[in-house]
Amino acid sequence: MEKINEKVLLEKGSPKTNKLEQIKTLNLSRLALKHQDLPVRLLSRLQSLERWDLSGNRLQELPKNLELPALRYLDLSDNQMEDVTTLESLSGLEELKMEDNLYITVSDNYKLMVLLPNLRIYNGKDVSTTANHLRFVYSENLRTRITALWEKSFQLPDPITAEKMSTLETKFVQTARQQVKFGPSSVSDFTKWRVESMAKEYLFSLTEPKQKPESRESTDTTENCDVSPTTKRKETASVMDTNTRLTPCKKLRTDLPASSVEDSPRKSSLRLKPQTLIQTNTNRMSPRKTGQPPSTPTRGPVRAETPRRASKVRQTKDDEAQMKQEKNSKATDLQRDADMLPKIKSCSKTQQPVHLKPLHVLQCHSKRDSSEDFSTQLWACAFPSLPDSTGAGGGCRLVATCGGDSVCVIDCETGMVMKKYKVPGEEFFSLAWSTVLMSRGGGAPAQHCTILAAGGKRGLVKLIHPRNNVAYGEFRASRKSLSVLRFNHNQGNFLFTGSYDNKIVMWDIGGVDSQYNFKVVQLLVLEISATPLHICLPPTSPSSHLLTACEDGLHCYNTQLGTNNTTKRSKEMEITFPIYKKEDKDHDYHTIDGLSFLTDDIVASKNYMHGSIYLWSWSRTKAQRPDKKSKSVCAVVLAELQWANTEIPYLALNTCPGQAYIVCGDDKGRLWTYHVTNLEKNCFQTGKPIQPTKVLEWPAPVRQGLSQVEGPSINSVAMDPELHFLVALSDKNMVIVWKREESS
Repeated sequence: MEKINEKVLLEKGSPKTNKLEQIKTLNLSRLALKHQDLPVRLLSRLQSLERWDLSGNRLQELPKNLELPALRYLDLSDNQMEDVTTLESLSGLEELKMEDNLYITVSDNYKLMVLLPNLRIYNGKDVSTTANHLRFVYSENLRTRITALWEKSFQLPDPITAEKMSTLETKFVQTARQQVKFGPSSVSDFTKWRVESMAKEYLFSLTEPKQKPESRESTDTTENCDVSPTTKRKETASVMDTNTRLTPCKKLRTDLPASSVEDSPRKSSLRLKPQTLIQTNTNRMSPRKTGQPPSTPTRGPVRAETPRRASKVRQTKDDEAQMKQEKNSKATDLQRDADMLPKIKSCSKTQQPVHLKPLHVLQCHSKRDSSEDFSTQLWACAFPSLPDSTGAGGGCRLVATCGGDSVCVIDCETGMVMKKYKVPGEEFFSLAWSTVLMSRGGGAPAQHCTILAAGGKRGLVKLIHPRNNVAYGEFRASRKSLSVLRFNHNQGNFLFTGSYDNKIVMWDIGGVDSQYNFKVVQLLVLEISATPLHICLPPTSPSSHLLTACEDGLHCYNTQLGTNNTTKRSKEMEITFPIYKKEDKDHDYHTIDGLSFLTDDIVASKNYMHGSIYLWSWSRTKAQRPDKKSKSVCAVVLAELQWANTEIPYLALNTCPGQAYIVCGDDKGRLWTYHVTNLEKNCFQTGKPIQPTKVLEWPAPVRQGLSQVEGPSINSVAMDPELHFLVALSDKNMVIVWKREESS
């Protein structure tokens, strides 16, 4: 008699039901099962199964092609597992137990982290950092070597036939396994296995018709649209999708020179023209006219998708109820301050909230300039803080954006892409504006020169002079991907780079001469305990302190030069929040994925799990005496702003200090705006989060002849100093430009 049949499954499963399709938990432990005892056709009916216990059996492998789409937890401890690749079909797994399997090696552990794109808990430990390193950084190193091997020793046959391609594949894969070496010898089995699969993928990419990869990528993104945003940005090495917030795996090629203005698109590929659809040669979009959005929308359910680097979190109704209960009670735990939040002085001429309307939607970062690309993720945008170097003040309408392999400079008023810089094989994660001196020689005085720095997965910083349309140099800031760049606003030649090797480095990039010669010097290395997501320099002391938002908390560093002989420094203190006390295995509030100064003293920060944004005092927090062991101080929280209820991390907030505005996007394409000039003094004492001033709904653009584009996750936002324009970047290759409407 077969060991597993429908009757056994119904007896061992819960909740108790007479239908296999309704079982959510299944305990098949200690039944002496072998893999042939698990009938694939029968088990595949368990479409709702979330937790499965197979511990204490005799399994050497799992049946191949087992499809259990809802499975999130699997216990295979105390078995005889040998072939872990049979778990590949269980792509939704988030937690796996494999303890007491005698034949499982370190290489097998690494294979699992690559095969299972959502795996974050392995044998009871959080392996997100290691997994993302293997999926992206390690894999990218291998990809670079595989590409170099091909370009040096191989080429496609002419003509291409099935027989010749089969012979070529065998030879190329065999050579790659022998010659491509990377990482420690203890995981050589994993490296050879990874090289073999990647070599086959690379060869396939060379012969696949051009249209197919594009459509395949779009499909993957639609189905798995979860990001690394790393971690900031992560993605599985085997599939080009967005389950993580790290980066897509593209082959590296020699950098091309920056595109000239004529080479770059002059118009947006998607334009917002209210009430009209304009027929042109380029694909345009126009929004469906909607009524005025409510100022405080009701919270919708959490989307099933999450960012690339983030793991999916399934919430039950009980979880939601618990979160609401915590939200109502957490204000009592927040630290109260006698003075409460002071009235924020605004430089704006009016104390009334601004009115913004959508003006343009652009797809200027598309792969191969395709208007069908809705998979490229956009990561950072910024306005110059000062007028451009001509003194004409045109800088307030120019915004720089980065994503995919390109950096764009866009005129917000016209929607025209003024400059575009492409680096094949790169994926840009961050950029920053600054002003340095340009010497002209011949006794002529030096002039100020506005430059743009950009960096991403290759660890290189590109230096660009947009006015002259020149990408004048680059330097290697890290062997790992760069997550964030930030200039010192008082000393424009000081640049901070944060990277996935858990370091922040301070550089002096100097100025440039008329021939664009420059010199870079490393000044400081800050040892971080996790990936830095944001870097902030206090407005009044940018040369002495640095705040960094990381995956494991908010840390402060002393960056003053000349006070310490060592070039490597550890954190001075960690800033904690009362909500940390409510953490459990399902809620980690330490990831600070939004950070920006609103005034010289008030800081806005957020954790995506908490559904709110904190305003807290930098000076009062810093004035506290840190705990001797942990070096921690509790933030002096002044107010709490209601934000979206989402499980998706790395949706960055931003501030416009001159207009006293905070803006943060959510996972449905909306922008939550807060005008905080006139907060009441007792707003925090009420125990209720402050409602947003207005939530700008997703403008719902419609492609010509096609369906409406649903609201994507808004990864980043930026405002010019006078808040004439607001720019939002999405994880579906759309730059949305909003314009301020003057009050009548």
